Amino acid sequence: MQYKYIIKPLAVRKVRSFYRNVCLKYPNTYSYDDMLRYVNNTVDNIYGIEVTFQRRRPTVERWQKWFMAHAGNWYFAYSIDGSTIIIHDACHAQNMHG
Repeated sequence: MQYKYIIKPLAVRKVRSFYRNVCLKYPNTYSYDDMLRYVNNTVDNIYGIEVTFQRRRPTVERWQKWFMAHAGNWYFAYSIDGSTIIIHDACHAQNMHG
């Protein structure tokens, strides 16, 4: 099945914020270009949800009304409306908690 993906601003903000903070914390080893590459790779992974990265039961309380997928170091909360996958939220693996 061919899916259409809608990525909510909150999910993109979470990814960008995480990598921006890493860039600020480790400026000698982590460049702006590294940050952009990681953000782009993470967003690219979203397009594998329900194709490569399978649906999981959410482990985070605030995500209980959605599905969850694990792609690389990221978890995504999403819903499906027909053939459209809507990404509502994102969380890096090291920040996963209820």
